[in-house]
Amino acid sequence: MGSSKFVAFVLASIFVLASGSFYQDFDITWGDGRGKVLNSGELLTLSLDKASGSGFESKNEYLFGKIDMQLKLVPGNSAGTVTAYYLRSDESAWDEIDFEFLGNLSGDPYILHTNVFSQGKGNREQQFYLWFDPTADFHTYSLLWNPQRIIFSVDGTPIREFKNMESIGVAYPKNQAMRIHSSLWNADDWATRGGLVKTDWSKAPFTASYRNFKADACVWSNGKSSCNSGSNSGWLSEELDETKQGGLKWVQQNYMIYNYCTDTKRFPQGLPAECAAN
Repeated sequence: MGSSKFVAFVLASIFVLASGSFYQDFDITWGDGRGKVLNSGELLTLSLDKASGSGFESKNEYLFGKIDMQLKLVPGNSAGTVTAYYLRSDESAWDEIDFEFLGNLSGDPYILHTNVFSQGKGNREQQFYLWFDPTADFHTYSLLWNPQRIIFSVDGTPIREFKNMESIGVAYPKNQAMRIHSSLWNADDWATRGGLVKTDWSKAPFTASYRNFKADACVWSNGKSSCNSGSNSGWLSEELDETKQGGLKWVQQNYMIYNYCTDTKRFPQGLPAECAAN
């Protein structure tokens, strides 16, 4: 099926709602026991010590969806650690949509790092401080991915929008199904102040927690989508209303600390095309 026909097909589709247990929806993929499903499948934890981190991935692949997960990040001195939560395809020229939480010295703010890859090309980083302590309680981190746009949100407030700008030659992730992944790992060569602050292993094990996963999404299996023609799901054409646009502007004015679209030193030949379009 051609890409334009496929998008039209998806736009006229119904979605599958996944909101089960972690046993049902995810596999612990590495960590030799450091990843655990607890509370009858309602809670998942990942841990990191000097020997290894840990990670999990979704059993299902998705091609478009609205995905929520509540996370509580590593508390205390988490410098050098990274908790990554993202969508990624399996192809060599892969698509990927990233949340990454860069650990900190106790008392300093976490950095929320975002990126979008299409056909193996990323370099679209935006970074933010959060307006709350993400280690004190669970907060909801959401990805809306439809044929027109990708929206990153925190507790319902949009922090970033990446629009489909294929019309001006910008690749957009729309043809490769992606799994949900998460991992907790040691990145003290770059994560905290560019690698100046190293992981304090006396504070290990470091633990991040997950709960209340929900996916309103099209499941992709054996070359087919679980969505079928005949009904439309709101999120497949969702965009930011005036209130959400105000929230996005508030976050970007007050909490954004890096935007690739303003980094002229990094792109001396000119900023990426989507930056000018925005």
